Amino acid sequence: MKASMVVTLLGTGSPTPLPDRFGPSVLVQAGGQTLLFDAGRGVPIRMHQLDVPLAKIDALFLTHFHSDHTSGIPDIWLTRWVRTSRAVESTTPFNVIGPVRTKALMSNLEQAYADDIRIRMAAKPPPSPQGVAATVKEFDRGGVVYKRDGVKVTAFEVEHGAEVRPAYGYRIDYEGRSAVLSGDTTYNENVIKYGAGSDLLVHEVAHARPELSTDVNFQRIMRHHTIPRLAGRVFSQAKPKLAGYTHFILRSSATIPAPSLDEVIAETRQTYSGALELGEDLMSFEIGEEVTTRRYNGSNS
Repeated sequence: MKASMVVTLLGTGSPTPLPDRFGPSVLVQAGGQTLLFDAGRGVPIRMHQLDVPLAKIDALFLTHFHSDHTSGIPDIWLTRWVRTSRAVESTTPFNVIGPVRTKALMSNLEQAYADDIRIRMAAKPPPSPQGVAATVKEFDRGGVVYKRDGVKVTAFEVEHGAEVRPAYGYRIDYEGRSAVLSGDTTYNENVIKYGAGSDLLVHEVAHARPELSTDVNFQRIMRHHTIPRLAGRVFSQAKPKLAGYTHFILRSSATIPAPSLDEVIAETRQTYSGALELGEDLMSFEIGEEVTTRRYNGSNS
């Protein structure tokens, strides 16, 4: 049976620049729409690999304003507009949806790239001025923030630390199917509430070996993220058909190596025994009667 929704992890990394884990971003395709959640580094490259034109993005949703979730915005916004060899040039505004201060973010980007826009508009013929425009919708509390042709997106507040507010997760519903994205958060009841009974629940994760438990920097990071055992508790209480990890923060030091993915699994299994996938860049989840996981094989077929 054809999937009602396809969720693809474009980037599963953290601020650490890794070639195999780009910045956090999730692509959701449902009802003929292409929705992007967060825009970490490398998103245009990943979408190019999938042969999904940037101009086809119907909306970009932001969870919060940390740079690893937003650094790809100007690359997406401007690359979708310029004429490249394989790209479809955008002639419609870039639609951005996010918490209060999203308008300020986009306004400042427009100022930062004003000279680039001016230079490109001087070309003969110039690209469409509508293609470089941006429309921004802000919200200041949870609720339905997008609804079109049966696709509904609901934002819900999460806890990413007292200093990092606002911070949101998202639930996407279409044709009785649902996917939930935790965003960056500590253990949070809202993720359980909105993830309850979902087809797919994708959650961030942070882990380190016990020797780093007294490290001040690790303690600071862990006040803002979720260790595997607590993520497992979220999965056990929400009971999705499939749970998945993204935004891997695997801490190390000069003398202590990062934990392995097997260690992440073992810790999660202390509190959760259900279906679990460790996210990879370009891993996709096809949601229909069942949830099917596909790893990228070098093509989008």
